[in-house]
Amino acid sequence: MEQFREEHDLLGYKKVPKEAYYGVQTVRAMENFIVSKIPISTFPLLIQSLGYIKKATAIANREYKILDPKIAEAIITACDEIIEGKYLDQFPVDAIQGGAGTSTNMNANEVIANRALELLGKEKGDYVHVHPNNHVNLSQSTNDVYPTSIRIAATWKLDGLLKVLVDFQEALAAKGEEFHDVIKMGRTQLQDAIPMTLGQEFTAWAVSVGDDIERLRVAQTLLHEINMGATAIGTGLNAPAGYAEVVTKHLAELTTLPLKAAKNLIQATQDTGGFIEISGVIKRIAAKVSKICNDLRLLSSGPRAGINEINLPPMQPGSSIMPGKVNPVIPEVVNQVAFDVIGNDLAITLASEAGQLELNVMEPLIAYKLFTSITNLTNVLKILTERCIVGITANKERCRQMVEQSIGLVTALVPTLGYEICSDVAKKALETGGSIYQIVLEEGHLSKEDLDRILSPEAMLKPF
Repeated sequence: MEQFREEHDLLGYKKVPKEAYYGVQTVRAMENFIVSKIPISTFPLLIQSLGYIKKATAIANREYKILDPKIAEAIITACDEIIEGKYLDQFPVDAIQGGAGTSTNMNANEVIANRALELLGKEKGDYVHVHPNNHVNLSQSTNDVYPTSIRIAATWKLDGLLKVLVDFQEALAAKGEEFHDVIKMGRTQLQDAIPMTLGQEFTAWAVSVGDDIERLRVAQTLLHEINMGATAIGTGLNAPAGYAEVVTKHLAELTTLPLKAAKNLIQATQDTGGFIEISGVIKRIAAKVSKICNDLRLLSSGPRAGINEINLPPMQPGSSIMPGKVNPVIPEVVNQVAFDVIGNDLAITLASEAGQLELNVMEPLIAYKLFTSITNLTNVLKILTERCIVGITANKERCRQMVEQSIGLVTALVPTLGYEICSDVAKKALETGGSIYQIVLEEGHLSKEDLDRILSPEAMLKPF
């Protein structure tokens, strides 16, 4: 039989599992918010960031001589254990919750308080000695702790996303080098345009990803400005003078992040614009990567009744009814993650807009959607790079064959023959099935030597 201890809060008494490190307010949150059934422990970097914040505040409070050194030391030790990844199972609060993150903050306060009590040789729940609010939450509010924890965790998660983006870019660039001499047909609006190389196509994608990497690095810096010391609404009530700068300094040293105190704590407490910016850049990346995957699916379509210019690595049988069919499953899953990221961005935008007066109570949804987008995009980009891009091969003869048969070759003749003659040649080629080369030669528009020179695919890869 499970044993319980009894704890009380503003609303009365509640039974808490005797061995649990969390307390009464966490139990209430568990009862109130059975929503996503995704606990905050799903995002361990968020829990780790809370550990760093509570450690930094304990150090600052000890410096200000408003926290007993013995209690401070026990809190710091408990925080160190949380930073190491211990007690994740003690953070069961649903990621989607009312209260502007209060349940998350109190979950952390209670776990740290009860572990500190153990370290001091006391029983869990004996809050006379170490109290979740009076000691662990001293000089703080959910309204500065929670957004700061989101910013720190998001910064770390973006580091992971940036790493896989760099790997993805390098893989695309390597394919650009590998396919530098593979002549193929470029297309606009899914119609034949003019020749290019497959290498140019992959290189263009690599450059595009590089642009996004730089934009994400710039956007990431928005997360470094935090509102610790703001307490409830930014006025710093119940915190010592200068506390924002002191606690931010300690937090920056502990996390090794370039954190700085917000210039205006009232503004910083209510403004979630930085999350919109980050989410917008992530959406941009997702949309552009999804476009690349659309291209991969088109270029590999077939194998006999499609474009079939490239081969994607076969990952699994593609049909329960059609033998031999292999589908582009990796680009397909990337597309789906991209759609999810785009939807999350809308949710983040709406949640940010829904802030009222001195606080945005929708930050739990912002955190949930932002972390989900970063996590899923990071994971799927790693899969795309390792299980698709690096294994792509080119059908070189197929690519060249389509160039030689394409109506699009006529574009290269416009500077010499003019638009009208070229339009007439293209029309005849479409009607008769003949080649551009053959019709121009038969009608005597150019000599064979001039025609070979102008219509050389290699000559059409650069300005004349």
